[in-house]
Amino acid sequence: MTQPRPFSFDNDFGDQERRSPDRKKRVYMADEVDAIRASARNEGEGATSARAKQIEAQALADIADACRQALTTLTEVAREHRRGSAELALAAARKIAGGALEHLPEAPIKAALETLGREIESQPRLVIRIADPGDALRASIEAAVADAGFAGQVAFRADPEASSQAAFVIEWSDGRAAFDPDEVALRIAQSFEAALAADGAHGEALPSNPSAGA
Repeated sequence: MTQPRPFSFDNDFGDQERRSPDRKKRVYMADEVDAIRASARNEGEGATSARAKQIEAQALADIADACRQALTTLTEVAREHRRGSAELALAAARKIAGGALEHLPEAPIKAALETLGREIESQPRLVIRIADPGDALRASIEAAVADAGFAGQVAFRADPEASSQAAFVIEWSDGRAAFDPDEVALRIAQSFEAALAADGAHGEALPSNPSAGA
């Protein structure tokens, strides 16, 4: 049994392990140093490479998201451009058609009588309602009726509710034909809106994965 030593100022209480004669100093050979250095370098390069790949993947995801947003914006711009072009074309068509009907109000009824030729040729009487059955217009319509092969009686009636001079109603015993430029313009506008709505609803969907199909 080890006897405790009494304290004195001459006692040394330093690191006994460090002072132990059994502890040997570790000496690394040159090849070991090179191996440790290479291992540390590989670990550092691996960590750097992994970080670089992570940054690259995030950058690609950001680019893909920006591209999707840009394509969505371009799709909307193209759709608005088509809408604007169509609206401009419709406005121009209405202007041109309005001018033509103003100068040739009998043109629509002449076209209708030509189309109705076989259906009205055996009728005994036609009633034609127009806004203002003036002499010149009546003469032009009567000539068109004769050209259509109708030999019966033609009666003209003024129609104060007609939207324009080109509007008309043709009536016979078992049929009727009518034309109203305003109603035609309304139907065209409704068809236009329906076509644009269908274009928007069936537009090409953007891919959620930009690498799909690459």
